[in-house]
Amino acid sequence: EVQLQASGGGLVQTGGSLRLSCAASGLTFDDYAIGWLRQVPGKEREVVSCISRSDNTKYYADSVKGRFTISDDNAKNQVYLIMNNLRPEDTAVYYCAADPSATESKIPVSQSYAYWGQGTQVTVSS
Repeated sequence: EVQLQASGGGLVQTGGSLRLSCAASGLTFDDYAIGWLRQVPGKEREVVSCISRSDNTKYYADSVKGRFTISDDNAKNQVYLIMNNLRPEDTAVYYCAADPSATESKIPVSQSYAYWGQGTQVTVSS
């Protein structure tokens, strides 16, 4: 059974940094695309970043390029999202999600992910 557990959210001031962690179990990193998505009430979930070893791909939404970095630690079964220079518009609930068949073209689409963890709240104050 695939299980994902996100952590690391919190309250930070504009310009600050946070590191989100996603603990994954029941899957092999080489076989899954693992992404970070976020959602603001009233808006659709947005794919922020994704890492896919099978496609050798790291994806970033335009809104976070140059500020966010995704990485994984296969030995620890963890995927991280390092968020720098945070802005108030980054405020959202962040989820980690995974899918065994999300190819490069599907990665930016939130509906591509079959497995979801619970969210972690990120709040950026102005």
